[in-house]
This record gives sequence, structure tokens and C-alpha cells, in this order.
Amino acid sequence: MCRNIKTLANFAPPATDDEIRASALQFVRKLSGTTHPSHANEAVFNGAVDDVTKIARRLVDSLTIKAPPRNREEEARKARERAAKRFG
Repeated sequence: MCRNIKTLANFAPPATDDEIRASALQFVRKLSGTTHPSHANEAVFNGAVDDVTKIARRLVDSLTIKAPPRNREEEARKARERAAKRFG
């Protein structure tokens, strides 16, 4: 489940709200142990996603990083190369 959580700090352009929400969703799915909550737990699940999204946005926006911003395309290329080596 958590394989879809990506590093969101120190990118140019900065992480979008959709990217942060997607990571928050994956995090809450991992913690709760479910990808689709029951109707009884749906409100609590969605509230947790909203809370984690807000805190993740605050974290990403507040970090002080001295390294130059990373390029998304370059990082994606590196990830594809690692996957090709790993899975052949």
C-alpha cells in the first residue's frame, strides 16, 4: 500500500495539493489496514485523510532545505532505472 507515497519536499515546482492528499490517503490506508472503509467508518477515515493532508502540507511548506530543488523528471528517470535493475 505505501509504495505510492512519494517524497514531496524540495521539488521544483512544489508538491501540489493533489499529490499531498494522495500521500495522506495512502498513509491512512496503511494505518487503518483497509483501502475502502466500511460505511460505519467512512466519516472517520475521510476525516483522518483531511487531517493528515493539512499536517503534511504544513510540514512540506515549513521545511528548510539547503540543497537545490530536485527535478521531478530526473527523479522519475532515476526511479525507472532502479526498477529496471531490480526487476529486470
